[in-house]
Amino acid sequence: MGIDEPAAGQETSVAGEPEPLDETLETLLTLALQDLTERRSGLEEEIRQLERRREQIQREIGSSFSGQSDAIARRLKGFQDYLVGALQDLVVAAEQVELVAQPLVVQPSPLDQVAAASATPEAPAAAPVAAAGLFSQDDALIRSRLDRYSGQPDFYADPWTLRRTLEAAQAALLEDWFLNQGGRGAQASAGSRSRNALIAGAAVSILGELYGERFQTLVLAGQPERLGEWRRGLQDCLGLGREDFGPNSGIVLFERADALIERADRLEERGELPFIVIDAAERVVEVPILQFPLWLAFAAGPGELVDDELTY
Repeated sequence: MGIDEPAAGQETSVAGEPEPLDETLETLLTLALQDLTERRSGLEEEIRQLERRREQIQREIGSSFSGQSDAIARRLKGFQDYLVGALQDLVVAAEQVELVAQPLVVQPSPLDQVAAASATPEAPAAAPVAAAGLFSQDDALIRSRLDRYSGQPDFYADPWTLRRTLEAAQAALLEDWFLNQGGRGAQASAGSRSRNALIAGAAVSILGELYGERFQTLVLAGQPERLGEWRRGLQDCLGLGREDFGPNSGIVLFERADALIERADRLEERGELPFIVIDAAERVVEVPILQFPLWLAFAAGPGELVDDELTY
């Protein structure tokens, strides 16, 4: 009568059908997790092996090449010092060479003696002016200004005129550079960048009286901090402002020699005179700089170079 109710055993069978699916899924997850764990362990072992291999290679490289690299570095440093010394000797030798053309003596023919007697004798060719003679006509003015700069400082002097006092050794250095080296050569550093800036400032002041606005000062120092010291030193001793430093101003600061050389070439093309100042920390003077008529390179002592390298 009515709808037959399902047997109790049939209910149990229907309710238990999902159990095999859950067990299968759990088994698959367990196997997958086990596989991932094994792979992770394998990768970690490979990483450890690679790290040990890397450490071994680094030890081999360190033991094999460190001594050789130090030796190569020492040789390069020695060769660099040799080149610097050779270049300085070359500059000194070039300044001492007398560029005088030797006359060529030719025995005249008897047929030419009559014509030679009636001809007007030619004046001998003038010998080229030596480098040291560049300021020979201005020696009185140069010595006068150096004497004045060695006295009491003039703190209210016009801009571009030295406002500080030169020491006797600094004045002697500039006199040698102007009158013996002709404005081209290296001089021993005064011991600090600020003192070298004072010497260069005195040279700028004298050159300003000689050439007016037809020259521009180009300062070479390899780092911005060194250029900052030069700017402050020249600004202080010459009474300048920040506007006096720049491509269109009286002083231009350079970190690279090639840019300075390019600027000096352009100045000469315009008929102006570049005055090149080289910082004492510059170990090498580029050969193209030697072609310009005015350059002053400061040669630092060993202690000064060490202190400068520690500072920067």
